Amino acid sequence: MWEKNDIREILISENEIQERAKQLGEQITKDYSSKKPLLVGLLRGSVPFLADLMKNIDLDIQFDTMDVSSYEGTESVGEIRILKDLDTPIKGLDIILVEDIVDTGRTLQTVKNTLLHRGAASVTICTLLNKSARRTVDIQADYIGFEVADEFVVGYGMDFNQKYRCLPYIGVLNAECYE
Repeated sequence: MWEKNDIREILISENEIQERAKQLGEQITKDYSSKKPLLVGLLRGSVPFLADLMKNIDLDIQFDTMDVSSYEGTESVGEIRILKDLDTPIKGLDIILVEDIVDTGRTLQTVKNTLLHRGAASVTICTLLNKSARRTVDIQADYIGFEVADEFVVGYGMDFNQKYRCLPYIGVLNAECYE
């Protein structure tokens, strides 16, 4: 169980998230007006954002999910494992990868390259949060909700040890909670 004082500060409010999801949905609607994109949410963190984003895209869209795991450590840096693959055939489709946060970029780069290799017509990235200060690979999101500093954020799908995912806002976790 977590305590309210685990959160040092609310970084982005629920209302700000909802407004930004609306703006991003409108932009995607405009950019894909003659296409039927497939939204691909990366589990689990992207689920709340994916749900809100979909409601704001005025197109005939499909969605699917992938569960990927990246192990970072001295023996397997950058290794990406697909735990749950797509159910939808993607050859010739325009894909929008939906992510909660782009941090190092390694996972997204691998997933994007994999989908292109499988025959996707295009792959763009829509992320709620962009933490560019931690980027270790050359990958950029095409649609960004908010830029965030290099702080440990939780809420709205993002977790620490499976805690805090259900917060309706994005908060900065107190360091003593994870150190």
